[in-house]
Amino acid sequence: MDILTATMAFAALSQPTRLEAFRLLAQAGPDGLRAGAIADHLGVVASTLSHHLAQLEQAGLVHSRRQGRHIIYACHPTRPERLCDYLIESCGTVAVEQRTPFGPQPVAARG
Repeated sequence: MDILTATMAFAALSQPTRLEAFRLLAQAGPDGLRAGAIADHLGVVASTLSHHLAQLEQAGLVHSRRQGRHIIYACHPTRPERLCDYLIESCGTVAVEQRTPFGPQPVAARG
């Protein structure tokens, strides 16, 4: 995954409704969910949800297909894992012994 793809994905996920929709679709698996079911679960109106799903689709996080009168949305199967891999590869990991309940300990100044 390149930096532009990752940036678009993280930007799309930075909004609470989109993040919750993405989580819901990731949990639904490859069959996905009808847009109406997503709207009902999240408690948002169809037009608002449509905007959010379009943002997720534009970022390459979800895809849609028409099934009769319904539009079914599903999470791309490898995208969550690829985002996590990108963070680990790009940012590295903090050694367990350096972790504290408040995050990594600051590195001592060299002098």
